[in-house]
Amino acid sequence: MSETIINVDSVHKSYLMGKEAVPALRGVSLVVKRGDMVCLMGPSGSGKTTLLNIVGGLDEPGRGHVTIAGMDIVSMGEERLARLRLERIGFVFQTFNLLSNFTALENVEAPMVLLRRLGRKERRARAQALLAAVGLADRVDHYPSELSGGQQQRVAVARALANDPEILIGDEMTGDLDSKTGFEIMQLVRDLNQREGKTVVYVTHDPRMADYADYSVHLLDGQIVAREADPVVSLIGD
Repeated sequence: MSETIINVDSVHKSYLMGKEAVPALRGVSLVVKRGDMVCLMGPSGSGKTTLLNIVGGLDEPGRGHVTIAGMDIVSMGEERLARLRLERIGFVFQTFNLLSNFTALENVEAPMVLLRRLGRKERRARAQALLAAVGLADRVDHYPSELSGGQQQRVAVARALANDPEILIGDEMTGDLDSKTGFEIMQLVRDLNQREGKTVVYVTHDPRMADYADYSVHLLDGQIVAREADPVVSLIGD
């Protein structure tokens, strides 16, 4: 049996809207095994992005427990949590979030600079290898403004992998892309999941993008209402 890498146990989360507390999650529990590729789905306001942010350590639950690789992240101080995110979790966002004044190569190097494990020569070599792996070997010196949306997202995927994280978190990774490019990005992420065993948890509103996951978790009104296995797409655009 595969090892549990993410364990969400009875998590609640509310946000203040004026003076009123509005529930976003209502006792959500979720177990993700190492190497799983999981899609979170649901209508706007269902709690899927809140759950993703809590799993990624970007937000904290009001109550409940969350463990990543056996570590209780709810009780962690901010410094340890920041280190966990830097070492073990890679993030890919809908709007790419690239540094506009950095080249593609420099964007991918940035997390490695923060981690301080590799020297400059090693960082550069790894960044070049990652950009080549996502099909951008000839774009390493280009700035984000010189890249298409799909190319920028490929840089973002390479950057997310810079410190060889165990978990890849994706928030509407294809939301700002046309369908063909979206399929290409999802196929790239799926390939990484299968080839390197990365655990992937991502949010999408597009059922076609959900087909790349091993299974989908559906949320409604802050609760998980269904889990279903999806056929993995093998051909781009099917």
